[in-house]
Amino acid sequence: MTAPLTDDEVGKTVVDAEGKELGIVAKVEDRRAYVDPNPSIAEQLLASLGVEGDEEEDYVVTEDMLESVGDEIRLRGDL
Repeated sequence: MTAPLTDDEVGKTVVDAEGKELGIVAKVEDRRAYVDPNPSIAEQLLASLGVEGDEEEDYVVTEDMLESVGDEIRLRGDL
C-alpha cells in the first residue's frame, strides 16, 4: 500500500502502468486526487505553486488505484 494522498501531490504528473501521461493532479480532497487530463500551461504553473484547480473534466484517482507515489503518480496496471 502507498502513502495517503496529500496536498503535496498537487501538480504531479499521473501516468498509467506503461508510463503514458494521463494528466496532472489539480487538487487532493478526502485522500482522493482530482486529475486534470488536459491542463493548460497556466494550470500546470498554478498547480506547481500549490494552487488547486476545480474543473468539471477532472477525474478521480483513489488510493487503491495507486502503484506508487514519488516524483510522479503511477497507477496500477490491473484497474
